[in-house]
Amino acid sequence: MRITTVFDIRELLRHLRQGESNRAIRDALGLSRNTVAKYRAWAEEQSLLTGPLPPLAEIDARLKAAQAPALKQTTSKVEPHRVIVEDLRRRGLECQAIYQRLCDDRRYDGSYSAVWRFVAKLEGQTPEVTVRVEVGPGEEGQVDFGYAGRMYDPQQQKVRKAWAFVMTLSHSRHQYVDFVFDQTVSTWTSLHRQAFEFFGGLPKKLKIDNLKAAIVKACFEDPQVQRAYRECAEHYGFLISPCRVATPQHKGKVENGVHYLKRNFLAGRDYTAPQHNVRHASQDALTWVRQTAGLRKHGTTKQQPVLVFNTVEQAALLSLPATPFDIVLWKEAKLHRDCYIVFEGAYYSAPYRFVGQTLWVRGTSKSVEIQANFERIAIHSRVPAGQRQTALSHLPPQKVDGLTLMSPLGLY
Repeated sequence: MRITTVFDIRELLRHLRQGESNRAIRDALGLSRNTVAKYRAWAEEQSLLTGPLPPLAEIDARLKAAQAPALKQTTSKVEPHRVIVEDLRRRGLECQAIYQRLCDDRRYDGSYSAVWRFVAKLEGQTPEVTVRVEVGPGEEGQVDFGYAGRMYDPQQQKVRKAWAFVMTLSHSRHQYVDFVFDQTVSTWTSLHRQAFEFFGGLPKKLKIDNLKAAIVKACFEDPQVQRAYRECAEHYGFLISPCRVATPQHKGKVENGVHYLKRNFLAGRDYTAPQHNVRHASQDALTWVRQTAGLRKHGTTKQQPVLVFNTVEQAALLSLPATPFDIVLWKEAKLHRDCYIVFEGAYYSAPYRFVGQTLWVRGTSKSVEIQANFERIAIHSRVPAGQRQTALSHLPPQKVDGLTLMSPLGLY
């Protein structure tokens, strides 16, 4: 039902006069609770809830008199910026980012709600709506990793595909953002370390999202990546909570991480020039996190993420360990007939009785450990690609004398 005639008002008054609640009237007449509340206030002001009802003509006149100011047409404060808003929407910006750009660049002094309504009317639909389940301070973070477009790599001196890493603390919505050029497990765990250092602590649980990213798929499916990531989690003490496809109830706090970053930060910016490259993108993103994304009134919490982080969530985070995580690589490698496995281009010996078997290799910045059936069978100091590390006890006894005469380097 819509309030379009005086007869509608009279029917509504009948329900109000019988003492029904706003919820009951909403269900009975199909009105919103806000509409019922508005007309209840008007009826009380007009003394229409008790005593005999006035004639329909009088009710109609009173209603029109009350509505007269509200019926006055006003022009949206966003209208002078129509061309800018249309352009920003075509470039993928969301309402919050458009509002921020108007405030920063056009001295817009209207409300965010006016921008939201203007865009809704402009596009004939309601802008993005999501439902989120709230968690306590320090309880959870969400990680998203995905394609961010092309950026200039100053090391290789060319434009390359870049990937965005976003970690969002679920309670405060405070974020860490960075851009990289690969999806290796060492980069993935290094980004976690940088995010934890940025926050000065870490949440108890991390949800990983966006199965389109190869590294996230690998966290679910690749035993080599699983081992490295789990070791990272054990070092810092956080739990890994996968976020699978077709489980939207698991998502949300990151505001779809990379999607939010693209439409609110990257849209309209260019990092493909040597003087404006990926390093600038990462620096600008953290400035955006602190000064724009972090200071906005969040659509769900109605609070500023940075303020909530500083006053509530930071103190609830797990403390950082005494030493940062030493990046770990796990790989499977076959022990060849010469009693060496190959790891990152270097050669490491293992006991000859395992020749022909596929072994697990764990490499850090300082050491290389070789395992068989979850037991260590060899450990070496890490050496650069092309070099060898050999324990004489790993070789068949009849081969040792000849080897020591020919190549003493790397033997012990």
